[in-house]
Amino acid sequence: MTATAKSAPDVSSQEYLDALRHSCAHVMAQAVQEIFPGTKITIGPAIENGFYYDFDGPHHFTEEDLAKIEKRMRQIAEGNHPFSGKEQSYEESKAYWSGRGEKYKLELLDGIKERGEKITHYTHSTFTDLCRGGHLDSTKGIRHFKLLSVAGAYWRGDEKNPMLQRIYGTAWGTKDALDGHLKMLSEAKARDHRKLGPALDLFSIQELAGPGLIFWHPKGGLMRMIMENWLRAEALSRGYQMVYTPHIANIDLWNTSGHRSFYKDNMFTEIEVEKADYQLKPMNCPFHILIYQSKLRSYRELPMRLAELGTVYRYERSGVLHGLLRVRGFTQDDAHIFCTRENIESEVAGCIDFALAVFAAFGFEKYQMEVSTWDPAKSADYSGEAADWEMAQAALERVLHEKKLPYKLIKGEAAFYGPKIDVKLIDAIGRAWQLSTIQFDFNLPQKFSLEYISHDGSRQRPLMVHRALYGSIERFFGILVEHYAGHFPLWLAPVQVKILTLTDEQNAPAQALEAKLKAASLRPVLDLRGEKIGAKIRDAQLEKVPYMVILGPKDVAAGVISVRLSDGRQFQGLRDDDFIAKLVKECSDKLTKPDWGNA
Repeated sequence: MTATAKSAPDVSSQEYLDALRHSCAHVMAQAVQEIFPGTKITIGPAIENGFYYDFDGPHHFTEEDLAKIEKRMRQIAEGNHPFSGKEQSYEESKAYWSGRGEKYKLELLDGIKERGEKITHYTHSTFTDLCRGGHLDSTKGIRHFKLLSVAGAYWRGDEKNPMLQRIYGTAWGTKDALDGHLKMLSEAKARDHRKLGPALDLFSIQELAGPGLIFWHPKGGLMRMIMENWLRAEALSRGYQMVYTPHIANIDLWNTSGHRSFYKDNMFTEIEVEKADYQLKPMNCPFHILIYQSKLRSYRELPMRLAELGTVYRYERSGVLHGLLRVRGFTQDDAHIFCTRENIESEVAGCIDFALAVFAAFGFEKYQMEVSTWDPAKSADYSGEAADWEMAQAALERVLHEKKLPYKLIKGEAAFYGPKIDVKLIDAIGRAWQLSTIQFDFNLPQKFSLEYISHDGSRQRPLMVHRALYGSIERFFGILVEHYAGHFPLWLAPVQVKILTLTDEQNAPAQALEAKLKAASLRPVLDLRGEKIGAKIRDAQLEKVPYMVILGPKDVAAGVISVRLSDGRQFQGLRDDDFIAKLVKECSDKLTKPDWGNA
């Protein structure tokens, strides 16, 4: 009888990578406990592009420690230790973890018992973990990995619990894949908006005001205004009506909407006003509903598209705050569409068209669509009738099919109040960012008893769709900073042209050029300092200004200008009118790269 050879695993498959990364986490935990005795272990899952493990111990990990841990991990991996799982009784597992003083494992064990789940221990070498499984056959497959950083993390994400130390790592099936990921991480570090934003004087977070609150500086504020004005103009052209709503509301509104029950942990505490309780709004949707409810609507008024750049406030824990990407006060480009069943597909199509227009305008060429649906087997967990869910999900998918837009169907991942389309943008270095959302809502129309008068005189409940394209101004701006590494396209750049002079004799012609640029609605800045031209160019490059105009005696005498682009290309002997016309066209076409050819 001939034995059948085992086929080689697909080292690029998600299943393999998850098993590899989970295995790495176990090996890392073994190394940590060997090098730092007395360290307690908690959890160590595989995550997107890597893994982590949380530890509790007296030693505070350093960069030098990561090198030691990584070295020991490689030694363990080379031992070719098999991963083996064994089912345990609750009593056996409790005795094992009690004997080792692993209090976190005991807490996890009690949770597994309460849920009625199977208890398994997985062992390799001298290390055992309380684990569901999902590993490589042995440690031999662990070769291409790197430990990355240490961060603080509360046990179970609760700030009332102990602060643990989390070691992050990444692991891949091949050396090329690992090297590619590390290169991307290096590029991402160079593009980090938390460094570039303040360096370019775009925004800041002020300690005296508190974390998670953004201060927009003049340059960043100008860019934000451009973004908002563009979006408002687009919305108006697509039949939206702009509204403005308050920042706080009586607590009764949040009780009616249900936010006080299912979203309370993310809301700031109440504010007492004349013996009544108010709260900062975490969402705009109840306010738009009140506008809709201000009078009885007719089917002739539908679809009604209410849009607002509305600032909301959410209590994000300090541990998860992250520059512009996770904040406590932010502005959503929120819209809510109230419509009938007959026009729902055209409204969804309109939202998708609008989203695609946003991507094109801001230079994003790649994106991923996801449709999140309900789980009919758990219908009690969702608001709305089964027929509504099926209708809404079918509408989302039909529109994407008709537009020939590929998408991933994610079953059981819808919010309790309705199915949705999520769009993830792919940035310049290949990272995916969650951005636009088109979300059905069966819950709020019911809670607020929304109605309209149908063509037959009966009262019907409208369908409601939430729609956000930027997601939030802050998050989208942070993504833009990193996508362009601060080298913004001309139409967005706060300073579009810097006019540099060699001597004071060129000051008057420089000021005349500045006036012509401003008359063309461009944004120039004069640099008339007595510095050498090399220093002026270097400063403009650090500020990532798209264009520099260099005026010297010969240029002025010939009635021409010399132009230097931020990428280092130079063009001499240009007429200023031709230069201005070129910039105006570049702005109007929203080009992400200057089209100069051999000009």
